[in-house]
Amino acid sequence: MATTLKGGEFLIKESSCKDIFIPEEFNEEQREIANMCHDFLVKEVFPNMERIDNKEEGLMVKILEKAGELGILGINVPEQFGGFEKDFLTGMLSTESVGAGNSFAVTVAAHTGIGTLPILYYGNEEQKAKYLPKLASGEWKACYCLTEPNAGSDANSGKTKATLTPDGKNYVINGQKMWITNSGFADIFIVFAKIDNDKNLSAFIVEKNFGGIKVNAEEHKMGIKGSSTCQVFFNNCMVPAGNMLSAREDGFKIAVNILNVGRIKLAAAALGGAKATVTHSVQYAGQRVQFGHPIGSYGAIQHKLAQQSLLIFACESALYRASHNIEEAIDSLAAQGMDKGKAILKGIEQFAVEAAIMKVFGSEVLDYVVDEGVQIYGGMGYSADAPMERAYRDSRINRIFEGTNEINRLLTVDMMLKRALKGELDLMGPAQKVAGELMSIPDMTGSDEPFAQEKKYLRNFKKAVLMVAGSAVQKLMNKLQTEQEIIMNIADMLIEVYVGESLQLRVEKLAGMKDEKECALVTDMLRVWLDESAERIHKAGKEAISAFAEGDELRIMLSGLKRFTKTEPFNAKDARRRIAGKLLQENKYCF
Repeated sequence: MATTLKGGEFLIKESSCKDIFIPEEFNEEQREIANMCHDFLVKEVFPNMERIDNKEEGLMVKILEKAGELGILGINVPEQFGGFEKDFLTGMLSTESVGAGNSFAVTVAAHTGIGTLPILYYGNEEQKAKYLPKLASGEWKACYCLTEPNAGSDANSGKTKATLTPDGKNYVINGQKMWITNSGFADIFIVFAKIDNDKNLSAFIVEKNFGGIKVNAEEHKMGIKGSSTCQVFFNNCMVPAGNMLSAREDGFKIAVNILNVGRIKLAAAALGGAKATVTHSVQYAGQRVQFGHPIGSYGAIQHKLAQQSLLIFACESALYRASHNIEEAIDSLAAQGMDKGKAILKGIEQFAVEAAIMKVFGSEVLDYVVDEGVQIYGGMGYSADAPMERAYRDSRINRIFEGTNEINRLLTVDMMLKRALKGELDLMGPAQKVAGELMSIPDMTGSDEPFAQEKKYLRNFKKAVLMVAGSAVQKLMNKLQTEQEIIMNIADMLIEVYVGESLQLRVEKLAGMKDEKECALVTDMLRVWLDESAERIHKAGKEAISAFAEGDELRIMLSGLKRFTKTEPFNAKDARRRIAGKLLQENKYCF
């Protein structure tokens, strides 16, 4: 029986490769759904990119409706409400497949995610029966109204008000929302407002035809130009009392939980966009000739292609590891009798740390990939006639969407520490053990088990995080929350550990499924990652330690950090050349 770690436990416990899911294990039905989504992009989206970016009247709405007819908008919606009722993992795969669709991907994500899921997870049966079928079919389009001019990351500080009418039949909503995706054509608005002087937000399902809604002109944006983004004003908007979602003051809880879903789904969409970008990079590198040879034959370009692909493969490994953990948590809770919608939310909440990690890592992988894609294209990369210019601009929003990456880094560490304080995670025990190890002689024993050296590196990386985080908590205590630079250093170390271990587990599992030759290139990827990761962990750890320690304590901890991030010399150049060679041979992203 598989042993699933709880959220955040990756830092203090080891996983077996037998207990994780890898993308190579998707079944035929799941792959068919992914292919359906990809084929839809090829037919309806890619040929119309310019028209979409120019916001041709009615075009996005028409494409959304076609997606609804195919079932793309209802992958996770129950069959009784017109959806496919597929599991969380399948929903993630379909999100990845649509993720290559630029502005269309953003539009779909807003509609199916933050627009539909609050009703699916928090709506009563009457609300679900009324709204979900029309949302799943695309007949009605949805948006999510949370952000305000003075309430962005601090969402609960919103000023939009809801007042119950004297007869108790309606709420009157007044306020302003901004950066609302899909608002230019939405029929359904998920609106967050405070009732009277409540401390926390409440949430409402608002139909456009209720009246009292004014949608401003479309915003002019750096990227995702084809997605509708407007300010929305509610002026005495009359909403039936029965359209409140869940209970009074549950809005902030709804917003937080829906953002947990949105974070990991954003990573999936970013992954899809990154894969498409690398394929463009590889194809251009194979056909662009300079100095008598295709530029892909040169080491500098091969380095870029290999690094793009390595980051994507690592991101994919961590994404589906986390997604499967969430799926298992959902199934376990449902088996205990919990309502399926609540089980989904609780399962995702259990892995909120991993969701935040994936949001940060996925968005930054895509940013790296498109930036290097522009560089590979050279002058053509800057031209709007080639695909990289749009990819570069569209990528940038992902580090802001679903909570900025800075907020998510802070949240990652904060959630870990809060779980430790509640007794849900034993962080201090392992941290104290590592502190005691600093004065001991390093363990030099070897092992014959597969990937023994790689596993040893990862165990040491975890020790580095525990040493730095444990010492920071002990030294700074409550002051740590004000030392955001140190927290972000620790978050970066955590990200390295989670992604690196996910990559190692995937490669080890593949090694048990395929022969050594077939696994040679992904093993190269793992070794390049670990070689580089050691340097990144050392840098982040050194910055953090130097910010709170001094004297003998500083010297001892820096010595320990050096020990925990030591790796054997490795020829990463040749490994990258082998990876790039395979890409150029296949003429696409092929891992």
